[in-house]
Amino acid sequence: MNWRQTFLVLKREYLTRVKSKGFIWATILVPAGFALFIGVMIFVSVWDSEISYTIGVADETGMIVKSLQEIDDERYTDVSGLSVDSLRAMVQREELTGYVIITDDHIEGSQSLELIFSGSGGLQLLTTVRSDFRETIRQERLARAEVSDDVRAIFESRVALDSRRLTREGEEREDDTEFLSGVGFLMGVIIFGAIFGYGGYIMRGVIEEKTNRIIEVIASSVRPIELLTGKMAGVGAIAITQFAIWILAFMGLSAVAGPIAAAFMSNSEQMGADMAAVESEIPAFLDLPTIETSLIVYFIIFFLLGYMLYSSLFAAIGSAADSETDTQQLMLPVTVPIFIAYAILFHAMRSPDSALSVIGSLIPFFAPIVMVTRIAITEVPFWQTSLAILLMIVTFAGTMWLSAKIYKVGILSYGKSANFKDLAKWIRQ
Repeated sequence: MNWRQTFLVLKREYLTRVKSKGFIWATILVPAGFALFIGVMIFVSVWDSEISYTIGVADETGMIVKSLQEIDDERYTDVSGLSVDSLRAMVQREELTGYVIITDDHIEGSQSLELIFSGSGGLQLLTTVRSDFRETIRQERLARAEVSDDVRAIFESRVALDSRRLTREGEEREDDTEFLSGVGFLMGVIIFGAIFGYGGYIMRGVIEEKTNRIIEVIASSVRPIELLTGKMAGVGAIAITQFAIWILAFMGLSAVAGPIAAAFMSNSEQMGADMAAVESEIPAFLDLPTIETSLIVYFIIFFLLGYMLYSSLFAAIGSAADSETDTQQLMLPVTVPIFIAYAILFHAMRSPDSALSVIGSLIPFFAPIVMVTRIAITEVPFWQTSLAILLMIVTFAGTMWLSAKIYKVGILSYGKSANFKDLAKWIRQ
């Protein structure tokens, strides 16, 4: 294979696509969308969204309503003595958001309370009212049982469980399992989308060149294997360029988001407050743990291997079809493994060391999506990551050989789309 010719194809593919409006807009819009997301989250975090509502409490015991008013005397009002019809009429006239009737049976027995309300307030109202009533009735039950202060303290206490991760080297680190589970899932989804996106780039490019008969001119001076390799490398270089720009943009936006949020909160609600106190109120989504460099390296490795593995198949499908519509019947063997890997991804996020997660992360067609998720969440043995990489390289060599055989014949075949029988025939040739 002539690497100079391959490089020329790579250069042409890269420069043609990197100057396209689609590439430019996608490169700009993704960081812009991320910036918009951060801005909306900051706005939501600092915006006072508290909605006032009034809950009438018809308390036959005379004790619960007092405790509720100690929690919030504006939220709860005593409507004891009013009939049910009067309470319903007050809700309908919007004088009350809702009402609750409390009897001794609710305190002494297990009868459930009922909140009759207009429907306004949504989940925030239901969560708050349920929590307040649960706490006040619990306290009243304890008081009636005449338990000692020590027993009451034991009953109200909650045992905290902090976790720290012990590495194989014997070092203790902060445990960020929940955060890293989200990161691992996000990385898997990114690779899932990138395989389809950039693989589709190659497939559509091959179909377009066949339709315009450009491929005949190119094939007269470049061998099919050089053309296939150059196209894959060119789109791969586009992917790396795009991801590099996005990562730098995300890092820059993340670095300035915290100070901007602190300044915004200082100028709006925390005017004159100490800056340290303001920074402590920065939304939690901006105070994220550090992602290790090794995880980013593994992400790049598995992304590139996954891209090369699947892009060779996408190119072969593109060469065997005369239009994008005709590719649907040939896409099944390619899309099924990707979606199976996506399904295993959810299991790996919950249980990264289970047999299904381990086996799935070693199968070459699943590894790009599953293994990077496991690496983010748990400490994967080095032999497993090494074996997954080795198996992917070997599998890529096999898919590349098959794709080259199909590509060699398919790019110069016109008239009708090939079926699986035709592909098998081309491979045997």
